[in-house]
Amino acid sequence: MLEQEWREGIESIFAEIENRAETPDVEFESHVQAEVSKGVRKKPSGAKVPRKTVIQTTQYERSAEVVAWVLIEANGVCEFCGGPVPFSTPVGIPFLEVHHIRRLADGGSDTFENAAALCPNCHRELYYRQNARIDLMT
Repeated sequence: MLEQEWREGIESIFAEIENRAETPDVEFESHVQAEVSKGVRKKPSGAKVPRKTVIQTTQYERSAEVVAWVLIEANGVCEFCGGPVPFSTPVGIPFLEVHHIRRLADGGSDTFENAAALCPNCHRELYYRQNARIDLMT
């Protein structure tokens, strides 16, 4: 149960960072991992008509200027691993994700001092690896 709560908290962080509504993806991924760990079984039938879920969420307004500043200052380099960006956007901007070091939901500010530019792998690693360090500064 604690792991599920932890994963749902992480989903909340990603939803905030990615400026989107929260989804039950993290809980789903926990179930997928449990199924994978059970090993090969018979082929599942699935659902011809999947169920739908309505989700209500609180979304924080983020400053485009702060995100732009952090991305420009990073100059195409991940601030966690020091590696180059994996790709550029269709308009040629190096793709990095802006991470709030202290979550906005936890009272963190939407300022460049509280933000870092991370490659997608490092960003996900902060939340999903074993013994993850949530705080970028540790």
